[in-house]
Amino acid sequence: MVEVAAEKVDKGRVSDPAAAARRRTMTLKMRQARQTLTTSTIDFTGQYASLARLFANSIAGATPVIALVALAVGAIACYWVPAAKVMSWGVLLAASLAVRYGLAVAFLDLPEPEKASPSWRRKFIAAETFSGAAWALLVVLLLQAGDPNARTFVLIVLLLVAGMTAMVASAIPFAVAGSLLPMAIAIVYVLGPATREQTMLMSALCVGILAYFVILANRLHRTSLAGLSFQAEKDALIAELEQAKLNSDEARRRAESANLAKSRFLATMSHELRTPLNAILGFSEVMKAELFGAHSVPVYKDYSNDIHSSGQHLLMLINEILDLSRVEAGRYELKEESVSLPGVVEECRHLMAMRAKTRNIEVVEQLDADLPRIWADEKAVRQVTLNLLSNAIKFTPQGGTITIKVGWTSSGGQYLSIRDTGPGIAEDEIPIVLSSFGRGTLAQKNAEEGSGLGLPIVKGLVELHGGEFRLKSKLREGTEVVVIFPPERVMNTLPQLDPTAPPEETPEQRAQRRARRWSRRAAA
Repeated sequence: MVEVAAEKVDKGRVSDPAAAARRRTMTLKMRQARQTLTTSTIDFTGQYASLARLFANSIAGATPVIALVALAVGAIACYWVPAAKVMSWGVLLAASLAVRYGLAVAFLDLPEPEKASPSWRRKFIAAETFSGAAWALLVVLLLQAGDPNARTFVLIVLLLVAGMTAMVASAIPFAVAGSLLPMAIAIVYVLGPATREQTMLMSALCVGILAYFVILANRLHRTSLAGLSFQAEKDALIAELEQAKLNSDEARRRAESANLAKSRFLATMSHELRTPLNAILGFSEVMKAELFGAHSVPVYKDYSNDIHSSGQHLLMLINEILDLSRVEAGRYELKEESVSLPGVVEECRHLMAMRAKTRNIEVVEQLDADLPRIWADEKAVRQVTLNLLSNAIKFTPQGGTITIKVGWTSSGGQYLSIRDTGPGIAEDEIPIVLSSFGRGTLAQKNAEEGSGLGLPIVKGLVELHGGEFRLKSKLREGTEVVVIFPPERVMNTLPQLDPTAPPEETPEQRAQRRARRWSRRAAA
């Protein structure tokens, strides 16, 4: 049971408890964020709790400024009214401001303000109404003076406070209404004793200003709602990004586990398959060669040939899969040495000459014999050349031509080009051909032998050398494959020795010659 559990963990079937807890937390956050975004009505469990928090923050921040305004108004009111009465009004106004500030701070200090927001909303409305009534009592205080300037001062103060209240308390519209209603009644009371013409003009002006404040409060309220919506969208995006990150981490862990399992499988299968294949190839070769006597039934020799060719094909397929897996995993170690690219190409052409002759294919060589050697893995270069030549011979029809070129590149590197006169590859099938186990339509139609690993292996080996692999092909125009080795791989040749040139001086001889020259100069 322990081994089974370990195997499941290794394959990614059993997730980490900590990762599962994080995913559950992120799922809950995403659900809450999406619920906030899809809610059509505002309630106290969603955006309205945030509005209440915004209202409390605004009140807590604006109360000191309003207190300074109240002190200035009280100092000016002493010009018309005795200081004792102004102090009484000031105490009442200070109490209203203290209530507002205390409620705001207490709400912000709650551990879970969302659950208590409905009851606190009523408290905020009542506190704003109390504050508006305290400011409205200034009318009763200053109208006792009977001075028209005092009446004008009262109107200015009430309109100023109404504007401040509309901006500060816009998060809760009913709180704005509760604060402006006593001020509106006080303004009407102030304009009552005035003449008819003055009443109409001043009433229109004051009503217009109050209406503007109401509109301003509503716009600020909608702006706050839009800001909260944007915040909710941002939170949802952040939650989705974190969820995507968790998913990608989990997918990466599973991919690494799968890659490890693939590597173990390939390492095991390379031994488990090659061991019986060696026996199959050996015994089938003995049987087809009839080393221990002729077969009593001639068809057995044909069967031996089929077994031997099938075993060779299977062995080649296993080797290609192992090579590709090592190249993709970056574990293919290059055994670099000095390699002659034209020499390797000539050897590979000689090996494939019999197959090309069987299909009546002409192989044309255009090799630059004066090319210097390159620093590369000779086995890899030979495998690249053999794969490209075998593909060209395989897909070139009888009587066709294959052109092999080896030469310099414009940047100082060396290239190998193999071009055939075959049917070509459609442009949309080139990515498929270059992928692992990918085969073009023509190969599938003609049932050509091959696993679809030759070109991916060639591309991987060339890229390991820092080179470039190019495949150019069009239908009915043939295919050209170009392999480019960078200039860094080209070895600089040493200059030829001139047999008639004098021998190079040693450091001791050079020092003696320099001493003799200085002695002659001193004697002169």
